[in-house]
Amino acid sequence: MREFPECLKCGIGKLLPLSDYGRDGAAIHYKVWVCSNPECGFSLRIDNGEVSFGRTLAQSNK
Repeated sequence: MREFPECLKCGIGKLLPLSDYGRDGAAIHYKVWVCSNPECGFSLRIDNGEVSFGRTLAQSNK
């Protein structure tokens, strides 16, 4: 079983990795890390080599 890191913002949830697909269909592993605690909302995202955190994430219907 995998152990995921504890969220340092809330100390309750675990940081869970999410993956995505690039423009050419190639898999991008661990593009976003989100806290498993829904009340926390912490996220860490990598876009074009830039790291951002704290952005509100929304579900995509694509």
